[in-house]
Amino acid sequence: MSIISCIGSGNMGFALMSAAKGADIYITDADGEKAKSAAASLGAKVLSSNIEAVEKGDIVFLAVKPQVLQQVLAEIAPAANKKLASGNAPVFVSMAAGWSIAKIQGILGAKIPVARIMPNTPALIGKGMIAMSASPEVSAKSVSEIEKILGGAGIIDKVEERFMDAVTGLSGSGPAFVYLFIEALADGGVSAGLPRDKALRYAAQTALGAAAMVQETGKHPGELKDMVTSPGGTTIAGIAALEDGAFRSTVIKAVEAAWKRSIELG
Repeated sequence: MSIISCIGSGNMGFALMSAAKGADIYITDADGEKAKSAAASLGAKVLSSNIEAVEKGDIVFLAVKPQVLQQVLAEIAPAANKKLASGNAPVFVSMAAGWSIAKIQGILGAKIPVARIMPNTPALIGKGMIAMSASPEVSAKSVSEIEKILGGAGIIDKVEERFMDAVTGLSGSGPAFVYLFIEALADGGVSAGLPRDKALRYAAQTALGAAAMVQETGKHPGELKDMVTSPGGTTIAGIAALEDGAFRSTVIKAVEAAWKRSIELG
């Protein structure tokens, strides 16, 4: 298996490297203590610099925020091009919202192999949704290896890069929207008299079960909704209240706002 370097050891970098346990992993981070803690949990090694991460890695994950990616890319570009000249260029895997492959190659070098992914936080428990696209310089073998590395973090889906900002708005930001909904469901339960711990447990399991129904039955969510909605019953009364609050329109606008922000970050 390829040697993996990860520049950045925040939540997402740590989650993806956890999925790659068993591989040779090197980690670097501006926060040395954070890097040491992550490495200890993963059985990885800590490197002293981002340049060393490029020199050692066959696949280099760029697990840094969009706002600092330009600085990191400028720092490592000479090392990347030196390896390219020797015929041993690493594949760079970026998860920065908004940053296109072309923009990354514009700093690293036009011929540098770059893949772009958009994971989400459920990757921390192996339940993530990870979209991926790759430049022509990334070989089919490398794409397969990246998929293998990330497989333990959740579902991998190859998409055209033009969809990446939309993916960011939907699945990248979406868990936060779902958490708000679960919290609101639980609040409703508390308002109706349930103890807080039970309300939260019921709300979380309800969201989990409903999502599983969509995935496992293959039925449209509207059809599944209708299965619960009896004429004159409790569910249609609740749905009417949601529609009074423009529930669906508000959710659509939330995804659109996150999508537009992803474009701005690029």
